[in-house]
Amino acid sequence: METAIEIKNLVKHFEDVKAVDGISFDVKKNEIFGLVGPDGAGKTTIIRILCGLFLPDSGTAAILGLDLVKQINKIKNQIGYLSQRFSLYADLTVDENIEFFADIHGVKKYRQRRNELLEFTRLTDFRKFLAGKLSGGMKQKLALACTLIHKPQIIFLDEPTTGVDPVSRRDFWKILSNLLKEGITILVSTPYLDEAERFNRIAMMDKGKILMFDTPANIRSSLKKHVVEIITPDIRNSYKIIKENTNFEVQLFGDRLDAALNNYEKEFEELKTLLNNNDIEITDIRQKPTSLENVFIHLLKNEK
Repeated sequence: METAIEIKNLVKHFEDVKAVDGISFDVKKNEIFGLVGPDGAGKTTIIRILCGLFLPDSGTAAILGLDLVKQINKIKNQIGYLSQRFSLYADLTVDENIEFFADIHGVKKYRQRRNELLEFTRLTDFRKFLAGKLSGGMKQKLALACTLIHKPQIIFLDEPTTGVDPVSRRDFWKILSNLLKEGITILVSTPYLDEAERFNRIAMMDKGKILMFDTPANIRSSLKKHVVEIITPDIRNSYKIIKENTNFEVQLFGDRLDAALNNYEKEFEELKTLLNNNDIEITDIRQKPTSLENVFIHLLKNEK
């Protein structure tokens, strides 16, 4: 498979902060590739470098075989960028916003393309609405339509579903999956590990570094532990007790917690005894498949 993006040993500082710390990875053509990690991981900085908004301090990057620094003007017509805070014009209609971005990119005969994008994003019935009156999910779909108006080969989406309701998030990802049929390559950043399951490959990031880089399935299978989900009447106190008294990797998920064990039979008895000695009863327990969240916590623990 051909390579769409290739970066090697990329470094970027902001004063004393190393936002990107020797990052290397590649993105294949016509795949959805994810940069996954918390705020401050370096995801946005990498995307802005790849869009030509920041210059790297060192390292190299190529987009569609073109040198990022030396040939950025040739690259810009081949890419689209949807930032965390996409600047829609609230006092323009849906149609007028798309027309505006077509004009920016020098697209003269844009009307057919606009109609296709409105149909594709299911915004046709809202084309005369002011952008400022749209819901959060509709604004993101309009932002995507504006990003696609000039038919880029690669699109960069920086946390596109942050602050968007769950139903709109699912709808947005269905639209992105359909984009692959047009041969578009998608690089997307997200803090949501559940979204990362939708990507072909991901780079798990923290503090400017890549912790792991592979397919979601391969990353999940890399954790050689037994994950158990536990429910108790006092889940927060249970989490605190396990965290403070064991070396188990434990995560809190609302009204339940996950514990990653090396030896299920032996260590679960230790866990049960610990909670019982603190007057906490386990009301439900089950073994569950390893999630990306489990792997990420494991990687963070090993980084310390």
